[in-house]
Amino acid sequence: MKLVGIIGGTGNIGEGLARRICQGGKYDVLIGSREAAKAEAAACRVTESLQTCTCELPGGPVGTCGCGTNANVCSADIIILSVPFDKVASTIESIGVACFEKKIVISLINPMLRYPKEKYFLPDRPVEGSAALAIQKMLPPSAKLITAFNNVASGKWELIDEVLDYSIVVCGDDKEAKATVMDLTRSISRLQPLDGGPLAMSGVVESITPLVITLALRNGLKDVGVYFR
Repeated sequence: MKLVGIIGGTGNIGEGLARRICQGGKYDVLIGSREAAKAEAAACRVTESLQTCTCELPGGPVGTCGCGTNANVCSADIIILSVPFDKVASTIESIGVACFEKKIVISLINPMLRYPKEKYFLPDRPVEGSAALAIQKMLPPSAKLITAFNNVASGKWELIDEVLDYSIVVCGDDKEAKATVMDLTRSISRLQPLDGGPLAMSGVVESITPLVITLALRNGLKDVGVYFR
């Protein structure tokens, strides 16, 4: 099976993604963290949750979940960046830019301005126009950056006993890398990948999450999903 590495995989989104990807039975996962002990604890929780899952699993065995430092997980075939936008540059620098050479890298990052008391969130686009375009400048030219999974609520990743059937917009400039990420998407529950065009479209996709959160806050909704049907 191919290997997916999650940088910053000990947060709710990273750990939930690890559960869902392993559950699909087509990929193994490595959870990364600055602290190896935190990654190990997260990997143990993922493994335990898969053993007690009551949902319908694929016919074969589920994927395995290992762990290591953020640098260790860069050995994976696909690397997911699951860190806050303001930590991306320092994270890549601490790992070493060379570790990302020729790698498929997925950004699910949505920079936001948060106004919870007023019940609205806004996009906080960097000067490049999107987090993805800013991150692309931090990576080596040979890295293939793709955006995906931007608009799935963190809580939904973790609830592996529930079906996940949202639309996932996938943006990127490399056709083969985009196809690989769309295949990964299809392996997760019932997610439906949609080709969202080049990486330049990422700013539009990233801005959907603040809207979704605002709708949830103002209308008493929880874990709002995005569908294009």
